[in-house]
Amino acid sequence: MHRLPACLLLITAVYSPCALAATLEQVLQQQDADGHGDLRAVVVLRDGAVVAQRYYNGQVQDGLHDMRSAGKSVTALLVGAAVAQGKLAVNGTVGRYWPEVAGSPAGNAVLDDLLTMRSGLAAFDEDAASPGNEDKLDEALDPTAFVRGVPAAGPAGTLYRYNSLGAYIAGRVVERASGVDLDTFAGSALFAPLGITRWQWGRDVAGHAKGQGNLSLRARDMAAIGQLVLDQGMAGGRRVIAASWLEAALAPRVAIGEVDRYADHYGYFWYGKSYQLGAETITVSFASGNGGNKIYVIPARRMVVAVASRAYGKPYGQRRSEDILKALLAAE
Repeated sequence: MHRLPACLLLITAVYSPCALAATLEQVLQQQDADGHGDLRAVVVLRDGAVVAQRYYNGQVQDGLHDMRSAGKSVTALLVGAAVAQGKLAVNGTVGRYWPEVAGSPAGNAVLDDLLTMRSGLAAFDEDAASPGNEDKLDEALDPTAFVRGVPAAGPAGTLYRYNSLGAYIAGRVVERASGVDLDTFAGSALFAPLGITRWQWGRDVAGHAKGQGNLSLRARDMAAIGQLVLDQGMAGGRRVIAASWLEAALAPRVAIGEVDRYADHYGYFWYGKSYQLGAETITVSFASGNGGNKIYVIPARRMVVAVASRAYGKPYGQRRSEDILKALLAAE
Protein backbone atom coordinates (compact mmCIF):
# COMPACT_ATOMS: atom_id res chain seq x y z
CA MET A 1 0.00 0.00 0.00
CA HIS A 2 3.01 2.30 -0.02
CA ARG A 3 3.39 2.54 -3.82
CA LEU A 4 1.30 4.86 -5.95
CA PRO A 5 -0.92 3.27 -8.62
CA ALA A 6 0.55 3.73 -12.09
CA CYS A 7 -2.06 6.25 -13.18
CA LEU A 8 -1.26 8.43 -10.21
CA LEU A 9 2.23 8.97 -11.52
CA LEU A 10 0.88 10.72 -14.61
CA ILE A 11 0.24 14.05 -12.95
CA THR A 12 -0.43 16.99 -15.28
CA ALA A 13 -1.21 20.60 -14.71
CA VAL A 14 -4.78 19.90 -15.78
CA TYR A 15 -7.16 18.83 -13.01
CA SER A 16 -8.20 15.20 -13.16
CA PRO A 17 -9.41 12.66 -10.61
CA CYS A 18 -6.11 10.86 -11.06
CA ALA A 19 -4.14 14.02 -10.30
CA LEU A 20 -6.29 14.65 -7.23
CA ALA A 21 -5.68 11.12 -5.98
CA ALA A 22 -1.94 11.54 -6.44
CA THR A 23 -2.02 14.76 -4.44
CA LEU A 24 -3.95 13.10 -1.64
CA GLU A 25 -1.56 10.15 -1.64
CA GLN A 26 1.31 12.59 -1.24
CA VAL A 27 -0.39 14.04 1.83
CA LEU A 28 -0.64 10.56 3.31
CA GLN A 29 2.98 9.78 2.45
CA GLN A 30 4.07 12.72 4.58
CA GLN A 31 2.89 10.80 7.64
CA ASP A 32 5.71 8.31 7.06
CA ALA A 33 7.87 10.85 8.85
CA ASP A 34 5.74 10.72 11.98
CA GLY A 35 7.97 9.27 14.67
CA HIS A 36 5.37 8.12 17.17
CA GLY A 37 4.88 4.71 15.58
CA ASP A 38 1.17 4.49 16.41
CA LEU A 39 -0.64 5.76 13.31
CA ARG A 40 -2.28 2.78 11.63
CA ALA A 41 -4.22 3.80 8.54
CA VAL A 42 -5.86 6.61 6.61
CA VAL A 43 -8.50 5.88 3.96
CA VAL A 44 -9.99 8.61 1.79
CA LEU A 45 -13.19 8.14 -0.22
CA ARG A 46 -14.51 10.48 -2.89
CA ASP A 47 -17.98 9.80 -4.32
CA GLY A 48 -17.84 6.42 -2.62
CA ALA A 49 -14.58 5.29 -4.23
CA VAL A 50 -11.17 4.97 -2.57
CA VAL A 51 -9.01 7.80 -3.92
CA ALA A 52 -6.17 7.45 -1.42
CA GLN A 53 -5.18 5.08 1.33
CA ARG A 54 -2.07 4.28 3.30
CA TYR A 55 -1.19 1.86 6.07
CA TYR A 56 1.50 2.55 8.63
CA ASN A 57 3.65 0.82 11.23
CA GLY A 58 2.85 -2.74 10.23
CA GLN A 59 -0.91 -2.34 9.84
CA VAL A 60 -2.42 -4.21 6.88
CA GLN A 61 -5.56 -3.53 4.91
CA ASP A 62 -7.53 -6.38 6.46
CA GLY A 63 -6.38 -5.69 10.02
CA LEU A 64 -9.02 -4.95 12.63
CA HIS A 65 -8.52 -1.79 14.63
CA ASP A 66 -10.06 -0.74 17.95
CA MET A 67 -11.48 2.70 17.22
CA ARG A 68 -12.44 3.26 20.86
CA SER A 69 -15.18 5.86 21.40
CA ALA A 70 -15.83 6.28 17.69
CA GLY A 71 -17.95 3.20 18.39
CA LYS A 72 -20.39 5.50 20.20
CA SER A 73 -21.33 6.95 16.82
CA VAL A 74 -22.08 3.44 15.56
CA THR A 75 -24.30 2.91 18.60
CA ALA A 76 -26.19 6.06 17.61
CA LEU A 77 -26.82 4.56 14.18
CA LEU A 78 -28.09 1.37 15.80
CA VAL A 79 -30.48 3.34 17.99
CA GLY A 80 -31.75 4.92 14.77
CA ALA A 81 -32.19 1.50 13.16
CA ALA A 82 -34.18 0.30 16.18
CA VAL A 83 -36.33 3.43 16.05
CA ALA A 84 -37.04 2.83 12.35
CA GLN A 85 -38.09 -0.74 13.15
CA GLY A 86 -40.55 0.54 15.73
CA LYS A 87 -38.64 -1.03 18.61
CA LEU A 88 -37.63 2.25 20.28
CA ALA A 89 -38.80 5.82 20.68
CA VAL A 90 -36.14 8.47 21.18
CA ASN A 91 -38.35 10.24 23.72
CA GLY A 92 -38.80 7.03 25.72
CA THR A 93 -37.14 6.42 29.06
CA VAL A 94 -34.45 3.84 29.65
CA GLY A 95 -36.61 2.03 32.21
CA ARG A 96 -39.33 1.54 29.61
CA TYR A 97 -37.02 -0.80 27.70
CA TRP A 98 -34.71 -1.99 30.49
CA PRO A 99 -37.00 -2.86 33.43
CA GLU A 100 -34.13 -3.87 35.74
CA VAL A 101 -33.09 -0.22 36.07
CA ALA A 102 -36.59 1.29 36.07
CA GLY A 103 -37.14 3.80 38.87
CA SER A 104 -33.46 4.66 39.19
CA PRO A 105 -32.01 7.95 37.90
CA ALA A 106 -30.67 6.06 34.87
CA GLY A 107 -34.02 4.37 34.34
CA ASN A 108 -35.71 7.76 34.33
CA ALA A 109 -33.32 9.15 31.72
CA VAL A 110 -34.71 9.83 28.25
CA LEU A 111 -32.82 8.44 25.26
CA ASP A 112 -32.60 11.84 23.56
CA ASP A 113 -30.73 13.20 26.57
CA LEU A 114 -28.40 10.19 26.72
CA LEU A 115 -27.52 10.57 23.05
CA THR A 116 -26.55 14.21 23.52
CA MET A 117 -24.54 13.65 26.74
CA ARG A 118 -27.11 15.61 28.76
CA SER A 119 -28.66 12.83 30.84
CA GLY A 120 -28.23 14.68 34.14
CA LEU A 121 -26.55 11.58 35.60
CA ALA A 122 -23.43 11.93 37.76
CA ALA A 123 -21.22 10.58 35.00
CA PHE A 124 -18.22 12.55 33.73
CA ASP A 125 -15.26 10.71 32.21
CA GLU A 126 -12.87 13.61 32.80
CA ASP A 127 -13.40 13.37 36.56
CA ALA A 128 -12.02 10.19 38.14
CA ALA A 129 -14.17 10.80 41.21
CA SER A 130 -17.41 10.93 39.24
CA PRO A 131 -19.72 8.06 40.32
CA GLY A 132 -20.45 7.14 36.70
CA ASN A 133 -16.90 7.52 35.39
CA GLU A 134 -15.97 5.11 32.57
CA ASP A 135 -13.22 3.41 34.57
CA LYS A 136 -15.67 2.63 37.36
CA LEU A 137 -18.13 1.23 34.83
CA ASP A 138 -15.43 -0.99 33.33
CA GLU A 139 -14.46 -2.28 36.77
CA ALA A 140 -18.02 -3.02 37.90
CA LEU A 141 -18.65 -6.69 38.74
CA ASP A 142 -22.37 -6.21 38.09
CA PRO A 143 -22.87 -3.60 35.33
CA THR A 144 -26.66 -3.52 35.74
CA ALA A 145 -26.38 -2.81 39.47
CA PHE A 146 -23.74 -0.18 38.70
CA VAL A 147 -26.04 1.61 36.25
CA ARG A 148 -28.92 1.44 38.70
CA GLY A 149 -26.76 3.01 41.41
CA VAL A 150 -25.44 6.05 39.54
CA PRO A 151 -27.12 9.11 41.08
CA ALA A 152 -28.46 12.18 39.34
CA ALA A 153 -26.25 15.26 39.32
CA GLY A 154 -28.71 17.79 37.97
CA PRO A 155 -31.70 18.29 35.68
CA ALA A 156 -31.65 16.36 32.42
CA GLY A 157 -31.37 18.10 29.07
CA THR A 158 -29.23 20.97 30.31
CA LEU A 159 -25.51 20.42 30.95
CA TYR A 160 -23.23 18.57 28.48
CA ARG A 161 -20.86 16.19 30.26
CA TYR A 162 -18.83 13.77 28.16
CA ASN A 163 -19.34 10.25 29.48
CA SER A 164 -19.32 6.67 28.28
CA LEU A 165 -22.08 5.56 30.62
CA GLY A 166 -24.81 7.01 28.41
CA ALA A 167 -23.59 5.15 25.33
CA TYR A 168 -23.29 1.92 27.33
CA ILE A 169 -26.87 2.36 28.50
CA ALA A 170 -28.02 3.13 24.94
CA GLY A 171 -26.41 -0.12 23.77
CA ARG A 172 -28.15 -2.10 26.51
CA VAL A 173 -31.47 -0.48 25.55
CA VAL A 174 -31.01 -1.51 21.91
CA GLU A 175 -30.31 -5.06 23.09
CA ARG A 176 -33.43 -5.22 25.21
CA ALA A 177 -35.64 -3.61 22.58
CA SER A 178 -34.35 -5.77 19.73
CA GLY A 179 -34.16 -9.01 21.71
CA VAL A 180 -30.64 -9.83 20.46
CA ASP A 181 -27.07 -8.93 21.41
CA LEU A 182 -25.95 -5.48 20.29
CA ASP A 183 -23.36 -6.82 17.87
CA THR A 184 -25.87 -9.31 16.43
CA PHE A 185 -28.27 -6.46 15.81
CA ALA A 186 -25.43 -4.43 14.31
CA GLY A 187 -24.59 -7.31 12.00
CA SER A 188 -28.04 -7.45 10.48
CA ALA A 189 -29.15 -3.82 10.66
CA LEU A 190 -25.89 -2.08 9.69
CA PHE A 191 -22.86 -4.19 8.88
CA ALA A 192 -24.38 -6.66 6.40
CA PRO A 193 -25.87 -3.94 4.18
CA LEU A 194 -22.44 -2.27 4.08
CA GLY A 195 -20.61 -5.49 3.26
CA ILE A 196 -18.82 -5.51 6.61
CA THR A 197 -18.11 -9.13 7.45
CA ARG A 198 -15.38 -8.92 10.09
CA TRP A 199 -15.53 -7.07 13.37
CA GLN A 200 -14.91 -7.53 17.08
CA TRP A 201 -16.79 -5.77 19.82
CA GLY A 202 -15.42 -5.66 23.35
CA ARG A 203 -17.75 -6.95 26.04
CA ASP A 204 -18.31 -6.17 29.69
CA VAL A 205 -17.97 -8.78 32.42
CA ALA A 206 -21.61 -9.78 31.91
CA GLY A 207 -21.05 -10.45 28.21
CA HIS A 208 -22.76 -7.38 26.78
CA ALA A 209 -21.15 -5.57 23.83
CA LYS A 210 -19.91 -2.18 24.99
CA GLY A 211 -22.00 0.45 23.26
CA GLN A 212 -19.55 3.07 24.48
CA GLY A 213 -16.70 1.81 22.29
CA ASN A 214 -14.08 -0.91 21.79
CA LEU A 215 -15.52 -1.80 18.40
CA SER A 216 -12.78 -3.04 16.09
CA LEU A 217 -13.18 -2.63 12.33
CA ARG A 218 -11.01 -2.47 9.24
CA ALA A 219 -10.10 1.08 8.26
CA ARG A 220 -12.00 0.65 5.00
CA ASP A 221 -15.08 -0.40 6.93
CA MET A 222 -14.76 2.68 9.13
CA ALA A 223 -14.85 4.65 5.89
CA ALA A 224 -17.88 2.67 4.68
CA ILE A 225 -19.80 3.83 7.76
CA GLY A 226 -18.83 7.40 6.95
CA GLN A 227 -20.01 6.92 3.37
CA LEU A 228 -23.37 5.68 4.63
CA VAL A 229 -23.71 8.89 6.62
CA LEU A 230 -22.62 10.99 3.64
CA ASP A 231 -25.18 9.22 1.45
CA GLN A 232 -27.94 10.02 3.94
CA GLY A 233 -28.42 6.42 5.01
CA MET A 234 -28.35 4.74 1.60
CA ALA A 235 -25.96 1.95 0.60
CA GLY A 236 -26.06 -0.12 -2.57
CA GLY A 237 -29.41 1.38 -3.51
CA ARG A 238 -30.91 0.27 -0.21
CA ARG A 239 -32.18 2.33 2.70
CA VAL A 240 -30.12 1.30 5.75
CA ILE A 241 -30.61 4.21 8.17
CA ALA A 242 -33.47 6.71 7.93
CA ALA A 243 -32.42 10.07 6.48
CA SER A 244 -34.47 11.79 9.17
CA TRP A 245 -32.48 10.00 11.86
CA LEU A 246 -29.17 11.08 10.36
CA GLU A 247 -30.42 14.63 10.09
CA ALA A 248 -31.27 14.54 13.79
CA ALA A 249 -28.02 12.79 14.73
CA LEU A 250 -25.82 15.32 12.93
CA ALA A 251 -27.78 18.41 13.93
CA PRO A 252 -25.91 20.92 16.14
CA ARG A 253 -27.85 20.09 19.29
CA VAL A 254 -25.28 21.20 21.87
CA ALA A 255 -22.57 23.85 21.53
CA ILE A 256 -19.37 22.35 22.94
CA GLY A 257 -16.61 24.52 21.46
CA GLU A 258 -15.75 25.98 24.85
CA VAL A 259 -14.93 22.54 26.28
CA ASP A 260 -13.66 20.72 23.16
CA ARG A 261 -11.06 22.34 20.92
CA TYR A 262 -11.73 19.84 18.15
CA ALA A 263 -15.49 20.33 17.82
CA ASP A 264 -18.06 23.10 17.65
CA HIS A 265 -21.15 21.10 18.51
CA TYR A 266 -22.53 17.69 19.40
CA GLY A 267 -25.50 15.73 18.06
CA TYR A 268 -26.42 12.10 18.76
CA PHE A 269 -22.92 10.75 19.59
CA TRP A 270 -21.65 12.58 16.45
CA TYR A 271 -19.56 15.75 16.45
CA GLY A 272 -19.52 18.72 14.09
CA LYS A 273 -16.97 21.39 13.27
CA SER A 274 -16.57 24.08 10.61
CA TYR A 275 -13.21 24.87 9.04
CA GLN A 276 -12.34 28.02 7.12
CA LEU A 277 -10.23 27.46 4.00
CA GLY A 278 -9.80 30.83 2.37
CA ALA A 279 -13.27 32.09 1.51
CA GLU A 280 -14.77 28.61 1.85
CA THR A 281 -16.41 27.30 5.03
CA ILE A 282 -16.34 23.52 5.18
CA THR A 283 -18.57 21.73 7.67
CA VAL A 284 -17.42 18.32 8.88
CA SER A 285 -19.38 15.75 10.87
CA PHE A 286 -17.33 13.10 12.59
CA ALA A 287 -17.08 10.15 14.92
CA SER A 288 -14.20 10.42 17.38
CA GLY A 289 -12.29 7.98 19.54
CA ASN A 290 -9.39 8.09 21.99
CA GLY A 291 -6.02 8.30 20.31
CA GLY A 292 -7.18 10.11 17.20
CA ASN A 293 -9.55 7.56 15.72
CA LYS A 294 -11.85 9.42 13.35
CA ILE A 295 -14.52 9.01 10.73
CA TYR A 296 -14.77 12.40 9.02
CA VAL A 297 -17.72 13.13 6.72
CA ILE A 298 -17.32 16.17 4.45
CA PRO A 299 -20.43 16.76 2.30
CA ALA A 300 -19.06 19.81 0.47
CA ARG A 301 -16.22 17.67 -0.90
CA ARG A 302 -18.28 14.47 -1.27
CA MET A 303 -15.50 12.98 0.82
CA VAL A 304 -14.98 10.62 3.75
CA VAL A 305 -11.71 10.30 5.69
CA ALA A 306 -11.14 7.43 8.13
CA VAL A 307 -8.15 7.58 10.47
CA ALA A 308 -7.09 4.59 12.55
CA SER A 309 -4.64 5.43 15.33
CA ARG A 310 -3.32 3.76 18.46
CA ALA A 311 -2.16 6.94 20.21
CA TYR A 312 -4.43 5.99 23.10
CA GLY A 313 -4.22 8.49 25.93
CA LYS A 314 -1.78 10.67 23.97
CA PRO A 315 -2.89 14.27 23.33
CA TYR A 316 -1.07 14.42 20.00
CA GLY A 317 -3.32 11.69 18.57
CA GLN A 318 -6.34 13.96 18.15
CA ARG A 319 -4.19 16.81 16.89
CA ARG A 320 -2.47 14.62 14.31
CA SER A 321 -5.77 13.37 12.90
CA GLU A 322 -7.10 16.90 12.56
CA ASP A 323 -3.86 17.94 10.87
CA ILE A 324 -4.26 15.11 8.38
CA LEU A 325 -7.82 16.19 7.67
CA LYS A 326 -6.80 19.80 7.16
CA ALA A 327 -3.97 18.79 4.83
CA LEU A 328 -6.31 16.65 2.74
CA LEU A 329 -8.85 19.46 2.48
CA ALA A 330 -6.15 21.94 1.53
CA ALA A 331 -4.75 19.56 -1.11
CA GLU A 332 -7.82 20.06 -3.24
